[in-house]
Formats: sequence, C-alpha cells, structure tokens
Amino acid sequence: MSLAFLSDEWIDAARQIRERHAHRVPDITLEVRVNQVITEVPFGDGTIAAHMDTSSGRLELELGHVDDPDATVTLDYSTARALIVERDPAKVMQAFMSGQITVEGDMMKVMALQASMPADESAAAEVAAEILAITDLS
Repeated sequence: MSLAFLSDEWIDAARQIRERHAHRVPDITLEVRVNQVITEVPFGDGTIAAHMDTSSGRLELELGHVDDPDATVTLDYSTARALIVERDPAKVMQAFMSGQITVEGDMMKVMALQASMPADESAAAEVAAEILAITDLS
C-alpha cells in the first residue's frame, strides 16, 4: 500500500497502526501541545492544520488545531514528511536552520518533545517502520 502523506487514507491507516501498537509504546512524560501548519500540500487547498499533543501520556498526531497550544510550528509538506515519517533528523535540522521551519511560542517545549520521543524503543520503531511502509515517498 502506498498512500499520499497526510491524505485522508494515510491518516486513517496511520491512526490504525498507532492504535494497534498503543499498548506497547512507552508513555511520554512531557506534556506539550503543538499546532502544526503544513504548507505546500499537493492536494486539497494546499494547507493542512494538525497538532501533536502528549497530554494523555501518548503522542497524538491528529488533524485540526488545539486551543492554547504551547507552540505553533509552520513547515512545508516535504519537511513534515521528513520529520513525521522518515524521522530524518539531518533533514529536519537543515530545514530549521534554513528557515523552512518556523516556531511561534515555547521553542524549549518543542525541542524537549523531540528529545523525549522513544526513538530506540522497539515498539516505537515498529510503528515508525509501518507508517513509513504505507507512505508514498515520491
């Protein structure tokens, strides 16, 4: 299966993957709520509003914005894919340093969220691999 990143079908498939593994992924102890504005989306009206929220102890990635976020991150579609799907820290850092990622609000919480992600834990790695496998990277 190869689905366009952030398409309705991709979001549904990614949600199912996260739900299937939810009992195996460790809790995130940092509470942070970050709205995302993703630009240059190759479908729809070209912009997607999304958010990341760890208030429940789990990382929730969903459409729409939350009220009173700690920060709002604006980034383009390919950078969002590098961050969320490819998990490529070099691409993300390069995009941040070149101004392709802008942050309004508490930058320290955004950085702490990235550092608190269970990157080496096997269940989180399996979730990431499954999401990567469903994503059209062309």
